[in-house]
Amino acid sequence: MAIIKKFRIKSFKNLKPIIKLDKVSFSFKNRPILDTISFNLNQGEILGLLGPNGVGKSTIFNLITGLLKPNFGSIIINNKDVLDYPIAERATEFKIGYVPQYGGYFHDLNLIENLTAIAEIQIKDNKMRSNTIDKIISKFEFDSIVNIPAKFLSGGQKKKLVIALALINDPKVLLLDEPFAALDVLTIKMLKELIVNLQSQEKISICICDHQARDLLSCVDNAVILSNCKIIAKGTPAELVNDIKAKNAYFGDSFKFN
Repeated sequence: MAIIKKFRIKSFKNLKPIIKLDKVSFSFKNRPILDTISFNLNQGEILGLLGPNGVGKSTIFNLITGLLKPNFGSIIINNKDVLDYPIAERATEFKIGYVPQYGGYFHDLNLIENLTAIAEIQIKDNKMRSNTIDKIISKFEFDSIVNIPAKFLSGGQKKKLVIALALINDPKVLLLDEPFAALDVLTIKMLKELIVNLQSQEKISICICDHQARDLLSCVDNAVILSNCKIIAKGTPAELVNDIKAKNAYFGDSFKFN
């Protein structure tokens, strides 16, 4: 499989964490989901979250955005503990964009109406709002589908629309929850190229969780593997596929990356 990324962030002299989870634990109805997990999303990095179903990948996104609150631990964004910040303030003050696995758009509105509806909430200045919408339509090559109701778009077009909606607020961080799920090979390739371009051209720090291990590893700089409520391995894609704990808990012996 072709490798999408032309470069990978492996180490800098001064890595700057933009999001930091410090010894975070979370339980649902006395069932442990996350147990004292710690990791950083560094500025300018694409970070992947991998692990079996139900391991807590989407829960991590819900904790970062404020939909859930941890039982223990800290969530630091731009050096501020955000546990007492409501959802809306986290999105606006810390410039966090979130792309959910399902939905994320208005089904009965067409594409331009979707963009306008979110832009009217996020951008007060009329000229800036119009310029932002025009820029997004151009960037995502939406010109030919602006009048199509969102419910009639293809799976790839819907995913591009939801990513575009998340970008209206000019985020510094983008959280992508299983962006490759139920998409064909060519659409996945297009999305991977889009994600890498958002990092390189827009300077957005990105965190992705997905079950498609090969696709995820081909576009991230680093990744973490979760199993049994804990992080069992961290590193670059090449490091992880050779990590014995990652093999035993997730990849298996036959997994090939390149």
